[in-house]
Amino acid sequence: MTRSWSLGSLQWRGCAVMGIVNVTPDSFSDGGRFEHADAAYTHARRLVAEGADLVDIGGESTRPGAAPVTEDEEWRRIAPVLERLAADGDVIISVDTRRALVAERALAVGAHLVNDVSGLRDPAMVEVCAEAGAPVVIMHMQGEPATMQANPRYDDVVAEVSQWLHRQAALAIEAGVPSVMVDPGIGFGKRLEHNLALLNAIDVLGDHGRWPVLVGVSRKRLLRDLFGIDRPEDRDAASVELHVQAAATGAAMVRVHDVAGHVAALHHPG
Repeated sequence: MTRSWSLGSLQWRGCAVMGIVNVTPDSFSDGGRFEHADAAYTHARRLVAEGADLVDIGGESTRPGAAPVTEDEEWRRIAPVLERLAADGDVIISVDTRRALVAERALAVGAHLVNDVSGLRDPAMVEVCAEAGAPVVIMHMQGEPATMQANPRYDDVVAEVSQWLHRQAALAIEAGVPSVMVDPGIGFGKRLEHNLALLNAIDVLGDHGRWPVLVGVSRKRLLRDLFGIDRPEDRDAASVELHVQAAATGAAMVRVHDVAGHVAALHHPG
């Protein structure tokens, strides 16, 4: 049976599609292509036209080995794009940030939810989202982007990641955040075997339907390791394949570069 989900004002059945807009010079797949506000805005509008249920705007690369940027620089990158999309009034906007100040500014100009790759490690982020009445995506990451792939270790990756996500989600709700989605953080401080174990445990990660689960494998190194596809831009078909499997086992949303391909596969399977 197809499940119904909600996250703030966004309500859907089955698996929703979140389109990625990286306003950065150094993201692993499309770094630099949408660095300038006009290009990023045009790209976001294209993703919506292709069927994205929402777009995720980010101004800091969190690929393995990425160096952090300042709050001011992150905001400088994303502000013009957020403001134009918010003014359009027809796009659900997620802001991809781990900084409370950036989230606060983004929500003030019209973003609808926060996608926090640090999983609310900063208590100020919880306060910002609760105060604004904004939903949040809580992602698990072992370590920091600069070092997370150096030597990731787990005794039981599914148990450790799910317990951490459930604890963070409950804390957020208790603090007044209206709704939460959890993300196991594929590729964020995980080896291939960790990633595969998590992809096979969607139901556990969501605490058997209590929390909707977001999955993001789009163009990641996992696909190189599994299928031998070297270039990120050539991994879209493989991304669709894994995301369709995740949707079939309960994923509520997938975060993707190739919106058109995912919409076709998820809405018209077969």
